[in-house]
Amino acid sequence: MTESKHSRYILSELRRDSHDDLLPPGIDPIIVSNTKSHKKMLSLDDSILKGSFYTEIVWIWPGGSEIYPETAEPNSHSHNYDEIVAFVGTDFNNPNDLCGEIELWMEDEKFMLTSSCLIFIPKGMYHCPLVIHKVEKPIFHFAAGPGPLYMQKIKKR
Repeated sequence: MTESKHSRYILSELRRDSHDDLLPPGIDPIIVSNTKSHKKMLSLDDSILKGSFYTEIVWIWPGGSEIYPETAEPNSHSHNYDEIVAFVGTDFNNPNDLCGEIELWMEDEKFMLTSSCLIFIPKGMYHCPLVIHKVEKPIFHFAAGPGPLYMQKIKKR
């Protein structure tokens, strides 16, 4: 089958991205991206498609005390670009209910997320850790930033 002129702009499979490149040597990105707690579905950045910016989508799966609480991102970090982060509940009868509890730190302020939300994280703002405390129904997670690659500046302790 001949590829069309613009088919490269449509991604329907997970590819290794710059976030994966930050993993320690010898760590398989698939093992990190597909666990009992979550599945990274798709990601995009300049390493996958020249000219694109960083974005990823992840399903966070329901589970009990055998999985949660889980620290999904332990490091307080910042980026050299603004970032948008979303957590969306999947209860069709009450889509604003996250059906879970997620702890997110922004600088020195702790937030307990229990409703579907969009979060704007300004360039240079330290954020995380991110701790998932409870998931009763799947949660759709989305993150994007206009930087070409995913990069972190870890906060020194």
